[in-house]
Amino acid sequence: MTHTRLLTGLLICTFAFAITGLAQNKYTGAKFCGACHKQEKNGAVYTVWEKSAHAKAFETLKSKEAEEFAKKKGLTKPASESPECLKCHVTGGGAATNVEATFKKEEGVTCEACHGAASGYKMIHSKPDSKEKAKAAGLMVPSKTDAKPCEKCHNAESPTFKGFKIDEMWAKIAHGLPVKK
Repeated sequence: MTHTRLLTGLLICTFAFAITGLAQNKYTGAKFCGACHKQEKNGAVYTVWEKSAHAKAFETLKSKEAEEFAKKKGLTKPASESPECLKCHVTGGGAATNVEATFKKEEGVTCEACHGAASGYKMIHSKPDSKEKAKAAGLMVPSKTDAKPCEKCHNAESPTFKGFKIDEMWAKIAHGLPVKK
């Protein structure tokens, strides 16, 4: 009887731990991803990101134009420190506490903004036949036909918004692994 109660208590605690987010994945940062994904055999995905506006998203908040937008919106902090701006210019919204030491907000909008915080899948997602395990561990694989994830930031709330066409924007960030022969 005591063992049953103990086991039940442990199961309830484990379940509660998972639900509260204490067991959530951590953001690792783009440089961590780049360690493998810079390589041509892995699609040179990091290089695609490096050349994208996403990689420069945080840096744009330090521009004169960003400061003018911040003032017009009545923000009390510089754009590079304002939660209203960081929520879209930094992976994890600029206030994420679930981060590893390798995560740097200065990297802007990284791989993990689209693919999810990587600590749970980083070591398994590239192994053969591991895609489902990686997804179960938190890997997200966006669809080029679903604009909803992108529109969380690419929307009328942005002072530079001029509409969002998923086909055009997807082409700017398109990347993938080479076809295995």
